[in-house]
Amino acid sequence: MQYGPDPNAIYPNEAIKSICFIKNVITRPNIIVGDYTYYDDMNGAEKFEEHVTHHYEFIGDKLFIGKFCAIAKGIEFVMNGANHRMCSVTTYPFNIMGNGWEKSTPSLSDLPLKGDTVIGNDVWIGQNVTVMPGVHIGDGAIIAASSVVSKDIPPYHIAGGNPCNIIKKRFDDELIDYLLTIKWWDWPACKIFDNLDTLCSGDLSKIKKI
Repeated sequence: MQYGPDPNAIYPNEAIKSICFIKNVITRPNIIVGDYTYYDDMNGAEKFEEHVTHHYEFIGDKLFIGKFCAIAKGIEFVMNGANHRMCSVTTYPFNIMGNGWEKSTPSLSDLPLKGDTVIGNDVWIGQNVTVMPGVHIGDGAIIAASSVVSKDIPPYHIAGGNPCNIIKKRFDDELIDYLLTIKWWDWPACKIFDNLDTLCSGDLSKIKKI
């Protein structure tokens, strides 16, 4: 028996080519994406990697995205390669222009590197969101459209704006802790299938009975 779409398919629904499972179109080793996470873009959902910018292997930073995330069109993950040296008189990157200016090439220790960017599981990111280097977005978070996320967002919080700020918690602390404990996104496909009505119900008491 089939319990939902094939997590290894590019398009989970062949009738809707604007949605693709990101994991299956990634070519860069420094982007790691979990099962069922999708990107929605009628102009080429399979081109997700084009929305991860300034991502250079010699810097070593990674983009981690968990399972069951919903990412809308216009996303941009700005990685650490976009950073300029800020400890000097000028931030201008003379070295990349060449023609002798490469003598000013900074070392990685001179750059304000922020580390890996980490998106949790079951995260919903609205249209035209920019995620800055090194940000961590927790499980179950929601990021409003057109936000610029420059700081960490806790699990199961709604955030939005430029700069992105927390708007409210989705649930009370007890339910948030429970959801982070059961980690439904790690259940086998058959268990998720059997509990879809509960996972999609507005009656939040049902999930505590599993």
